[in-house]
Amino acid sequence: MSQRARSPDFVSCQRLAGKEEIAEAGEAEILIWKEVLFGAELLLLYASPVYYGLGIPHGDDSAVMVIPGFLSSDHYLTQLNSWLERIGYRPYNSGIDINAECPNLLIRTRLHDTLELALRDTGGKVHLIGHSLGGVIARSIAGQRPRDIASVITLAAPFRGTIAHSSILRAAEVVRRQILAEHSNVLPGCYTSRCTCNFIESLRGRIPRSILQTAIYTKDDGVVDWRCCRTGDPERDFQVPGTHIGLAFNSSAYTVIAQRLAKASKLASPR
Repeated sequence: MSQRARSPDFVSCQRLAGKEEIAEAGEAEILIWKEVLFGAELLLLYASPVYYGLGIPHGDDSAVMVIPGFLSSDHYLTQLNSWLERIGYRPYNSGIDINAECPNLLIRTRLHDTLELALRDTGGKVHLIGHSLGGVIARSIAGQRPRDIASVITLAAPFRGTIAHSSILRAAEVVRRQILAEHSNVLPGCYTSRCTCNFIESLRGRIPRSILQTAIYTKDDGVVDWRCCRTGDPERDFQVPGTHIGLAFNSSAYTVIAQRLAKASKLASPR
């Protein structure tokens, strides 16, 4: 474990459960090799009746914007998007080529444009689904634009703090330096919990009760500390078996998503 993670001043995700705080980045003692098992989850998804829309509630043609994780693009979420369409929703890709940019800039440009398109097309509130870092971004959007959002669902998203495997922390630091080199208008604390931009401030704020929150996580997460992926409210937190990467293809996660989207659609008031 890193020196920072050992420090008595370090605030862990476990202590933050249920609070609107974000832990500082730190190294997690987790086994990243488990993530190679995500392929099995994809195969099991194709064999599951859930993937074909059986035994789960169907949608009302409302919009769902899906946001990819760190260093990823929309392409690996093809199965999730096609499944959402199959069960009666309108999925919208985020438009992110690779999620290695200042989240605040991503939200202000590409993601707000996608959200506006979904709002115009459907005339109703939009559901947000984010995997890993995409889920953190989704919660920030929900905090910034509550009138436009019906629900926010996160998949293995460490929105309570980046307590992660050392290799992930090293990659994030490389991305952070690249962002600072490319943009003169970002804050020095960009890509850290110490940043004071709208992205972080919205993440710290309390999401309105009008937005149905769902946090799906796995205790076998080999990328981030699973404790950082919970709200602390058992009515919003759902544990499923699987890997961090594999939650994007996980039939148990898909079942929870279908149930929560259906519930959110019933609760959603007009914009």
